[in-house]
Amino acid sequence: MSDFKKTLDKIGIPRLIIFLFFSFIVFLAYVNNLNVTSYIGSVLKYWGMWGVLVLAMVPSINCGVGPNFGVSLGIVCGLLGTLLVIEFDVAGAINASMPGWGSWISMFISMLISAFLAWFVGVGYGKILNSVKGSEMTVTTYIGYSVIYLMCILWFRAPFSSGEIMWPLGGKGVRNQVSMESSFGQLLNNAGGFYIGGESGVFVPTGILVFFFLMCFIVFVFFKTKTGKAISAAGENPQFARASGINVDKMRINGVAISTMLGAVGIIVYTQGFGFLQAYTAPLAMGFQCVASVLIGGATTSKARISHVIIGTFLFQGLILMTPPVSNYLLAGTDISDTVRQIIQNGVIVYALTKVKRGVSSD
Repeated sequence: MSDFKKTLDKIGIPRLIIFLFFSFIVFLAYVNNLNVTSYIGSVLKYWGMWGVLVLAMVPSINCGVGPNFGVSLGIVCGLLGTLLVIEFDVAGAINASMPGWGSWISMFISMLISAFLAWFVGVGYGKILNSVKGSEMTVTTYIGYSVIYLMCILWFRAPFSSGEIMWPLGGKGVRNQVSMESSFGQLLNNAGGFYIGGESGVFVPTGILVFFFLMCFIVFVFFKTKTGKAISAAGENPQFARASGINVDKMRINGVAISTMLGAVGIIVYTQGFGFLQAYTAPLAMGFQCVASVLIGGATTSKARISHVIIGTFLFQGLILMTPPVSNYLLAGTDISDTVRQIIQNGVIVYALTKVKRGVSSD
């Protein structure tokens, strides 16, 4: 019995429940002759689209700040970098001299611009969080919401001149949905994609999955470096880290800045997957979904690993995408997909918060 309890504690009750529920949903879809292969293909696609955004939780958790509900700061940097690439038609200019390379180069340019902006934004963000130690998760939520609503004002008055970005009929500002057809829409989704079992089988979006796993590998290797180990040490045991000569505040700032950069890159991967960019309040709840995903994968509010990101993102997206068709089939005329998402998302977050150790100071 003791061994069973240890195994259960290692797996985690939320992860076990969600895995069993996901398996049950897939089983119901199969026995009711729903198009399971199509849904599995969508899960793989969204696994890659959300993966880097969820990966952004790892540095912030490991540096001692906790889940980054304020990943919105990185998201708006990524949106801005993408809009600049569309505004100046970078893809078209590159294709004029290097046919076929415009989309790829413009995507990486947008990532570089966004990551550069996100680093400075993240440093300032990290300094704010250093001044409110112990209340980071609350403050990050407020900051994330505030930044999104502030950007709504700026998006509305932004002086873009591209017809793809501006409101129709010559209106200023950014429209609700900006097409990425001329830049790099769905580029990673289609790169190297193939079907398992013919065109009626499961489509594997190789490009976006490879990019996601590559980013996971880069973050994994980074945390094996001296700086990465210092960031983890500052989060795991600040008193010991400080006694060892580590500047804990600086490491926390570095962790938050890296998290913000990953958020910027992540939203670019996400938007190219859709083929269009959404500004204004569209990213409002993305931080909550990212936090829920990494917690479902087995992370805590003080420790996160790459495996938690990979497993958690797959399970969360699997449930969100597989539940609607099954519920609509079994309960005709209903749509409880958003209800299920809210229950899973907020339930896992609440569960994780109840496991936070109280009375432990970061100083």
